[in-house]
Amino acid sequence: MKKPRLQAIEFIRGISMLGVVGIHVGAVYLGQHMSPDTVANQHLVALFEIFTRFSVPIFFFISAFGLFYNLDLSKPFVYKDFLRRRYKAVVIPYVVWSLFYIIHYCILWKDPGPLNPITILYDLFFGLANYQLYFMVLLIWFYFLMPLWVWAVKKLNCIGLGLLLIFQIAVNYVLCYMWNPYAVENVYLQKFLIYHLNYWVIHYVFIFLLGGYLSVHMDEFMSFMEKYRTRLVVFFWITLAAHLGYYYYLLYYRGYTPLEGVSTAHQLSPTGIIYTLGASLFFFAIFTLWRLPDKLKPVLSLLGKHSYFMYLAHPLALTYLGFLFDDMGILMTVPATVIYYIMAVMLTLIAAVIMRKIGEKYPLINKATIGVYPR
Repeated sequence: MKKPRLQAIEFIRGISMLGVVGIHVGAVYLGQHMSPDTVANQHLVALFEIFTRFSVPIFFFISAFGLFYNLDLSKPFVYKDFLRRRYKAVVIPYVVWSLFYIIHYCILWKDPGPLNPITILYDLFFGLANYQLYFMVLLIWFYFLMPLWVWAVKKLNCIGLGLLLIFQIAVNYVLCYMWNPYAVENVYLQKFLIYHLNYWVIHYVFIFLLGGYLSVHMDEFMSFMEKYRTRLVVFFWITLAAHLGYYYYLLYYRGYTPLEGVSTAHQLSPTGIIYTLGASLFFFAIFTLWRLPDKLKPVLSLLGKHSYFMYLAHPLALTYLGFLFDDMGILMTVPATVIYYIMAVMLTLIAAVIMRKIGEKYPLINKATIGVYPR
């Protein structure tokens, strides 16, 4: 029997997409405030770069949740069929968007160099065609290793999850703060190590397996959320305060710049990992148990439905809005940056809706851009 649809997954997907756009808007803002003559507003940076840091890892959480929610672990796992479905939904759009960005930037900057076949393969492997596409590479690697995750979820229990969380914090701390890939002299091996964040699934294995485990134990998870809903809210705010506190500690007590602060207090830092855990449980609880305002649900549903296209396409909006702001002489002040963010979200959402409609008439468009096929 088919399981009921979970709106929480769709809603979280939309919220996460808004966070990802915020991270990239924050990067643009920081990029324009790196000279000694300009000072970045550290609180705006905290909003766009620290508060949003759950956005990328929570995508792995809901991806695993959705995969295992529709998977019957009592039956043999058919790896071939699984890969065929994921190939259509993720690999094809990834390649299409990667080639699009490569060609687009070659035309924009009048530089044909990236069209070299070796360079294209290099960019595809590491997810370098555009800055948001590394997530797709990681997701593809998670799919390739799906038999391992099926085995792990079957074996996991609460104690195992706790140990895995400790392992995750320790591994990410070593790889992000203590390990220097540039120390490797072999130039080819060095590239594989420099871009480890783009394809080493070990960085997100805890949050992925947590999503799979909770999905398989959905009844117990629902009971847990109902029993501890208030504590989950409190836990979320505590983890957010801790993550923000780490950022402000780096600024006020360690003398870091805002750029150095966000480069240190990222989603793979110890506070970032715990914050992701808090956000995952919090958003799932409020979107499952709480009664949301009637006017909010359609908005969240719309964002969730079109989040895939918006995630893949929003750098275009940021690029050309940036050109527009430059031409108009608009500096990235706090109000201008907020407007820049809102405009980017709205433009990308409108484009997603239009392309989805066109794709319903010409299915090849939806197949190629978001992996959606006619029923």
